[in-house]
Amino acid sequence: MDEFEKMTAIAAPMDRANVDTDAIIPKQFLKSIKRSGFGPNLFDEWRYLDHGEPGMDNSSRQVNPDFVLNQARYQGAQVLLARDNFGCGSSREHAPWALLDYGFRVIIAPSYADIFFNNCFKNGILPIVLDAETVDRLFKELDASEGYQLTVDLDAQLITTPSGESIGFEVDAFRRHCLLNGLDDIGLTLQKVDAIKEYEQRRKAEAPWLFGN
Repeated sequence: MDEFEKMTAIAAPMDRANVDTDAIIPKQFLKSIKRSGFGPNLFDEWRYLDHGEPGMDNSSRQVNPDFVLNQARYQGAQVLLARDNFGCGSSREHAPWALLDYGFRVIIAPSYADIFFNNCFKNGILPIVLDAETVDRLFKELDASEGYQLTVDLDAQLITTPSGESIGFEVDAFRRHCLLNGLDDIGLTLQKVDAIKEYEQRRKAEAPWLFGN
């Protein structure tokens, strides 16, 4: 998992409440268990005018010109500004995989579905919770300014707007540590690799029959 410390990036608006994981990555794309390759099908049913299926050449599909991520001003966005209950619905981990593969590293919303919220941290995405009034103000600023960028500093727990305003946010200390150091569950386990090897050697001596000896 890539480390996350500080970034300045274009923000894109997802001005809908209750965006569920089937909208984020539709069910027909869940056949793969790889974490990559889902970005082209992020928000597939909203992003394209035809029905998407795995293996299709997305470059030849007709895009929906009214969908926000297809607009030129939001190309390259890495911050997604969203509304209440983002990531609701099923618990599919493919949803944060698709968002990350597209390029999003930060989501800002008033609330999230719990499982989606947890899955974001496990996959290198920082989901920030801000009050609805502040989120609404950011939506208005973003809409009024093309190329609107936000600076997100995880170490300082601050968001800085183009006007220089600083907005603080809370994040669990352990999750903050993991993101700052690029540690997913496997990375955390590998920090204990010496102790794991020592335990295995000791168990082989204590109970050799468990190891086929």
